Amino acid sequence: MSIAPEQVEAPATDAVLFRSSPIRTFVAIFLLLMVSFAAVSPIVAIAVGGTGNPWWQTFLQAAVICVLAAGAYAWSTRGSLTTWVRVSSGGLEVAAQGSDPILLDWPDIESLVVRRQGIRTLLEVTPVDLDRVHPVDDDGGPGGPAMTLTGDGPAFTADLSEVWPGPRALKRELARHMPSKPIA
Repeated sequence: MSIAPEQVEAPATDAVLFRSSPIRTFVAIFLLLMVSFAAVSPIVAIAVGGTGNPWWQTFLQAAVICVLAAGAYAWSTRGSLTTWVRVSSGGLEVAAQGSDPILLDWPDIESLVVRRQGIRTLLEVTPVDLDRVHPVDDDGGPGGPAMTLTGDGPAFTADLSEVWPGPRALKRELARHMPSKPIA
């Protein structure tokens, strides 16, 4: 189980926390499904010659289905894996999709990339050297965030799709702490 950001002392007092929210995930999926249902429902009604039900009954059915589907996703394993990123003058802390958090001091970061991959927004943090990555807790948990191979070397990745405040705010905060290195 991942460590909550409240359980970890921030490396500096100016820390800004970005974290995933199951409630935000639920609301986003609920709204997406309701809009989809509203767009498709009239087309289906025309194609089958009408259902004979009043509009409010169709809306109520859609709301029940959307609540169940959004709730199932927010409660599921994928939706419940917490991600948080804390940015401060003391460094960058990352815990992604249920991993143990890691801490990187700013001089220990080779590059930072916030990019889109399909409908997801990803953060890639490439350390100067993997030996300079500090695990926040050495309790033998699941380990640090997932890694990928980039042009700069191995990088930690975090899915920022459900993180609040959003990826743009995170990118601005990262640029404020690393003005000498461009944030792609």
